[in-house]
Amino acid sequence: MADTLKIVGISGSLRKDSFNTALLHAAAELMPAEVEFSIVTLHEIELFNEDVEREGFPAAVVALREAISSADALLIATPEYNYSIPGVLKNALDWASRPGSNGEMPLSGKPLGIIGASVGAYGTARGQHHLRQVTVNTNMHPLNKPEVMITFADKKFSAGQLHDEPTRKVVRTHLEALVAWTKRLSQ
Repeated sequence: MADTLKIVGISGSLRKDSFNTALLHAAAELMPAEVEFSIVTLHEIELFNEDVEREGFPAAVVALREAISSADALLIATPEYNYSIPGVLKNALDWASRPGSNGEMPLSGKPLGIIGASVGAYGTARGQHHLRQVTVNTNMHPLNKPEVMITFADKKFSAGQLHDEPTRKVVRTHLEALVAWTKRLSQ
């Protein structure tokens, strides 16, 4: 593994003023120095359809799969919709889990950090649990601790910035643990 780790962030929200997308931007600020961090968007990912897949992956799906393949680890910030992950995130993971023309499976074996922010009292706990269930079949390796389930996000973010210092510390600790986890899995 190179001295610089590459981590790709994915927000499970398409909302312009998403707390989870803002959380990924906060992660970019708090990321350890040895990490190259980028965020990919799911805005252009069409609904999974095996007929479309048979014709070849759409360009936005190719870009997502390439970003995941080139990363040493992923960091997913997921909202919680109806006790689960958003459909747009599940859809993207479905596309990324499919074998490519050379049998490549971009998600398989990938270290994963899971974080989330919500205006509610549960802080995406149930959504994160469902995301962990998806990682079993995709053969990803989620970091178990420390968990980042930000509650009452409307009180901790303003103007798209995470301003709550105790929460920033928890996020920083998670990112440091993700880097250590990624290095450990690469040995």
